[in-house]
Amino acid sequence: MDPIRTIAVIGAGTAGRAFALRCARAGFAVVLEDVMPEKLRRAQDEYGEQMGKLSPGGSLSFSMTVEEAVHGADIAIDFVPDELESKLEIFSMLDRMAPPRTVLCTPTEALSITDLASCTYRAERCVGVSTLLGERVDLIRSHYLAADVADAVKHFMETLGFSATFVDDAVAPMLMKNLGSNA
Repeated sequence: MDPIRTIAVIGAGTAGRAFALRCARAGFAVVLEDVMPEKLRRAQDEYGEQMGKLSPGGSLSFSMTVEEAVHGADIAIDFVPDELESKLEIFSMLDRMAPPRTVLCTPTEALSITDLASCTYRAERCVGVSTLLGERVDLIRSHYLAADVADAVKHFMETLGFSATFVDDAVAPMLMKNLGSNA
């Protein structure tokens, strides 16, 4: 897999704005998307003075459509609510609109990345993230994840200053075990 250079951040809430700025400061080309114009205006206002402090190669642009945000993305990371319906909807949109090479990454504490990945045509390119707070991040490996994609995502997160560690997706087996014991 080629190195990650272009990032689509889907959702310009507090976490999405912070992550987008962190990526741009680290020298990545970032497109921040949100369907709510006021969230994008807020991001533009917040980042106005920060734009001169970006690393060489770093840029931050704004989009009101997912399609425009992901058209050139190497990785798309969403910041939608950690609910099954929201994640399935965004994964479906990203899978349909992003180039085949784009990695889909999603923060989740409760959902199985293996299950989400299985709903796409790029299951081998889907990664979960347990948290993006602080300096440590657990990357959640789906049962389908390709080794070169895992390496590229780990390197990307480390470039952002995170200490990144892969953990196996434990949610799916736990759910199946619980369903089996309740049957």
